[in-house]
Amino acid sequence: QVQLVESGGGLVQAGESLRLSCAASGRSLSINVMGWYRQAPGKQREFVADMSTSSTTNYVDSVKGRFTISRDNAKNTAYLQMDSLQPEDTALYYCNVVGTYRMNAWSRRNFDSWGQGTQVTVSS
Repeated sequence: QVQLVESGGGLVQAGESLRLSCAASGRSLSINVMGWYRQAPGKQREFVADMSTSSTTNYVDSVKGRFTISRDNAKNTAYLQMDSLQPEDTALYYCNVVGTYRMNAWSRRNFDSWGQGTQVTVSS
């Protein structure tokens, strides 16, 4: 089991910023992709951003130019810097991490783990 610790959500006014953090822990992790999804009340969960080990990034159109995803590989941690927040960004944000961990001395196992979610609320 790979554990994810997610933090950084809060209540802010429109135009302000927040930075979300997601730290992964486990035995000999090799992380391929770290990303963020969000779900607003009454809506389906949507992709927000992700970053591969090769540093390739992807963003949903609605956050391009405002959000920036980054990784600290030494800490197995992903960040989502959210600038110029707007009320429509209000949602529960989930971290997603995909990779492998050491099962035993001779093999590794794939994982696809999700954080517990952190609430971001933007008031006007």
